[in-house]
Amino acid sequence: MSKVSVLVVDDATFIRDLVKKGLRDNFPGVQIEEAINGRKAQQMLSRQVVDLILCDWEMPEMSGLELLTWCREQDDLKTTPFIMVTSRGDKENVVQAIQAGVSDYIGKPFSNEQLVTKVKKALSRAGKLQALAASAPPKMLSTGGLANDSLAALTGGKAEVVKPSAPTPAPAASAAAAAAQSAAPAPAGKAPAGRGQGQLRLPAGSMACVIKALSLKEALLVVRRTEQLPQVLESAVLDLEQGEAAETARLNGYLHAVAAFEPKPDSEWLQLTFRFVDRDPQKLDYLSRLIARGTAQKHFVPGA
Repeated sequence: MSKVSVLVVDDATFIRDLVKKGLRDNFPGVQIEEAINGRKAQQMLSRQVVDLILCDWEMPEMSGLELLTWCREQDDLKTTPFIMVTSRGDKENVVQAIQAGVSDYIGKPFSNEQLVTKVKKALSRAGKLQALAASAPPKMLSTGGLANDSLAALTGGKAEVVKPSAPTPAPAASAAAAAAQSAAPAPAGKAPAGRGQGQLRLPAGSMACVIKALSLKEALLVVRRTEQLPQVLESAVLDLEQGEAAETARLNGYLHAVAAFEPKPDSEWLQLTFRFVDRDPQKLDYLSRLIARGTAQKHFVPGA
C-alpha cells in the first residue's frame, strides 16, 4: 500500500518544522515533502503526486495563490486538497483564495488542534484517512486530538478555535467559506495605528503591543499582562500598520523570550522578544522602511 504524502510549502523554516512536527506526531506513517516557495513546489509537483498540499500565501518567487491557480490548471492536481496556511485572514483574501479553488484555510498563528482537525478533514474527504490509519498504530489516530507535548510547547497548547459569525454563504462556496471563517483571527479590538504600535496575534487571541525596538531579525514588544501568559516558542503574527498609506504588514514569527517589564513579581506589563521567520523580500523591505522611519518607541513608559 502506497504511503499518504503531504507537501508542506513555506519560506519560513520555523513554520515548516512546526507543521511537520504536528503531522508526524498526529499522523504516524505519513510521508512528508517540503518546499521553500511556490516555484520549488511547482517543480516538485511536476515530478510526483501528493495527497495533500499545505501552503503559505506570501513567499518569494511564487506565492501560494499563484501555486494554487497553477495546480487547478493541471489535470492531475485539479482535485488535490489544497489548504492555505496564512496570516491573511481578510475577507478579500479569503474570497480570492476560494475563487482560485482553495480547499480549506488555516490562519496563522494556528494551534495543534486546528492543524490536526483541518488535515483530518481534508484527508477524509479525499478518502485517504483510512489508508493512513491502517499503516499506523490504532490508538494514534483514534481521538483526532492527540496530546503532543512538543507541538503544544510551540503553540501554547491551550488555544481554542474561534469561529466568527458570518452570513450564510452561497451553496456553491459554502464548504470553502466555512473553512475560511475559522482562519480569521479572534477579534480583540482594532489594532493601534499610532507610532510604534501594533497588534500581536497568538493562537489564544490578540493583544495590542508597543514596539520598543525593531531590527530585521526581531522586535522587542511591550504588552499588558493578561490571565493567560504568552508562551516561549509560541508561534505568532505581528500586524503593523504605519505610514500615511496605512499599509499593513503581517509578520510571522515566534516568541523567543517573555519577561516582566517592571522589576516586580506582579508586573502589569510584559516584555516579549518576537523573532521573525519570514524571508519574503517585500516584508524585509517593509521592515527596513519602518526601521529607517524610527518606528520604535525606545523610551516607552506604561501609563505615561
